[in-house]
Amino acid sequence: MSAPVTTKNASQIKQMQDQHIPAIAGAIFLIFLLLGALGGVLLSNILAEIWTPVWILGWTLVGMYFLFGLKVASQWDKAIILRLGRFTKLAGPGAFWIIPIIDSIPNWIDHRVMVTPFAAEKTLTKDTVPVDVDAVLFWVVWDAEKAALEVADYRAAIAWAAQTALREIIGQSMLADILVGRAKMDAELQKIIDERTTPWGITVQSVEIRDVVIPPDLEDAMSRQAQAERERQARVILGESEMQIADSFAEASKAYINNPTALHLRAMNMLFEGLKEKGALVIVPSSAVDTMNLGGLSGMVSLAQQNLPKDKK
Repeated sequence: MSAPVTTKNASQIKQMQDQHIPAIAGAIFLIFLLLGALGGVLLSNILAEIWTPVWILGWTLVGMYFLFGLKVASQWDKAIILRLGRFTKLAGPGAFWIIPIIDSIPNWIDHRVMVTPFAAEKTLTKDTVPVDVDAVLFWVVWDAEKAALEVADYRAAIAWAAQTALREIIGQSMLADILVGRAKMDAELQKIIDERTTPWGITVQSVEIRDVVIPPDLEDAMSRQAQAERERQARVILGESEMQIADSFAEASKAYINNPTALHLRAMNMLFEGLKEKGALVIVPSSAVDTMNLGGLSGMVSLAQQNLPKDKK
């Protein structure tokens, strides 16, 4: 038979149970702690495998976003920046940032001096002569905002404006004025083109006409006209020279009117100068031979020529 449980034994048993409860609770806590640590490690590994590609993709997209937002303008360029279709600012030169997708750059404006050749073919002058005229336009953009917003294509616009202005000037000018008055024509062209391009933020620095081509038939006619004009001027000059010579002879003859001896000496000198030339033939009137004793003078000249050394003949 079992011994009866007394109050003393019950208290001892309860004391022993109270001593084992913390140990059991500690063991259970330790087990749960180990399980939680193991679960955390496993969960972190699983999350790392899932989120690592996402983070890499996200940082890549952020880097590309900022990379596409970086722009660089040259020293002579201005960038037109539109934000959601509205003009925001001018950027450059150098590096600057834009917001991709939201900001856009529709145009880059060059602030250097530009050169545009243009021509007017088969354009009638005021005197109905068809001519071909080639010219060069020098211009520069002084307001990039107006050049981008006020005209669709400012380069094409200024070329057409220059060509129409050239045709207008040719139609108002005579052919002679075009050929000899290029400087005046250049100034008028510059004024007209500059008035048309100023609202676009463009100023014209100069206009130079390179060549004026006229029809070949007209060119030949003008050449013959110029030749005839030169011959006419030559004949006029020759006539004026003859008049001046005649006046000089008339003045010289006054010195011999009352002095026949001087006239005689002058005639003899002229005859002597003529006979000095080798093989010269001089025809003298017979009356002059008797009055000026030219027969004896001719003999003396012939004798002098015979006595000259052979190396001087």
